This record gives sequence, C-alpha cells and structure tokens, in this order.
Amino acid sequence: MTGEESKNDQLEQVKSRDQPHRVRLPGFVSDQDIGFGDVIKRATSAIGIQPCSGCEQRAALLNRWLVFSPWRRR
Repeated sequence: MTGEESKNDQLEQVKSRDQPHRVRLPGFVSDQDIGFGDVIKRATSAIGIQPCSGCEQRAALLNRWLVFSPWRRR
C-alpha cells in the first residue's frame, strides 16, 4: 500500500466516525430525525427530572452518537 492510499483510508475512517449511527424505526419516529440525547431528555422531563448543564452536554454527545430516523425519507 502506498502512502497516498493509506492517507485516503485514514480520511475515510475519520469521516465515518464523524457521522452518527442511524437507526431506522418504522412508525415510531416522526418525519424528522431525532437524536438519542433528545429522546433521553424528553423521557426524563416527562417523569419530572429537571435538566442541568451536564444534561445538555450529555444530550449533545448522544445526539452526535446515535440518531433515530424514519423508515423512509419523503
């Protein structure tokens, strides 16, 4: 493998790490993407837990990690 090919492989790996994992759920998600952090934030707010600054940071991190998408894009 040449140096140029290894650089291209490394760039592809970095690009794939920057994109969140996508989970497609038919019927459970509206027409918009919903981050995992937003799901946790809604669930904890629904049971009465007040969010703090740490909660916002956690939600942002989880949103970058995992996204729930509708089954089909319209």
